[in-house]
Amino acid sequence: MIFYPQERIGLFIDGSNLYAAARALNFDIDYKRLLKYFASEGRLIRAMYYTALIDEADYSPLRPLVDWLDYNGYTMVTKPVKEFTDAQGRRKIKGNMDIELAIDVMEMAPALDHIVLFSGDGDFRRLLEAVQRMGLRCSVVSTVKSQPPMVADELRRQADNFIELVDLQNLIGRSNDRTQRPPRDDQPSDIDETDDDNDDDITQNYKAPGDFA
Repeated sequence: MIFYPQERIGLFIDGSNLYAAARALNFDIDYKRLLKYFASEGRLIRAMYYTALIDEADYSPLRPLVDWLDYNGYTMVTKPVKEFTDAQGRRKIKGNMDIELAIDVMEMAPALDHIVLFSGDGDFRRLLEAVQRMGLRCSVVSTVKSQPPMVADELRRQADNFIELVDLQNLIGRSNDRTQRPPRDDQPSDIDETDDDNDDDITQNYKAPGDFA
């Protein structure tokens, strides 16, 4: 990885995408370690985390994580998901945060030298191209070592640096020590996230989350 000590770094984390990539690699992200690691690589200006929340009886399985991140150095960007029923009668949830992330990157670009995008979504290729024309360097964190790979080839090609997520496991992975650990990026075990070609609907069946301690 190529970071310079004096460059201003911004982290932009597509929460659901990072969760899916880490799950595919069979490890959990320790967000306290993640923040500490990137703060040691340069001047960390902002760490943004984007996720849509299920508003069901005022509770979402992600709420413990969202609250922990909000109090521990992350700037949270959330919105309620939209619910609808598809043609097969399945309950579906739509919660795309791409626009929010892209707007924040463009607005913060003048205050940054290097953006680190935690997502493999190919829709962000044009965003990277735009901020690169403004003089910023762009790194993408995702994985090609899952089956299938979680990062779009066009996004990987556009990035100045591609950071393989599995290579960060020893630096930002969750340890077995239960003391002072942040909650896991835990979602109900029977959630099935599927991306269609023309939308980002998420098919979800609900189940109580596991232990966040």
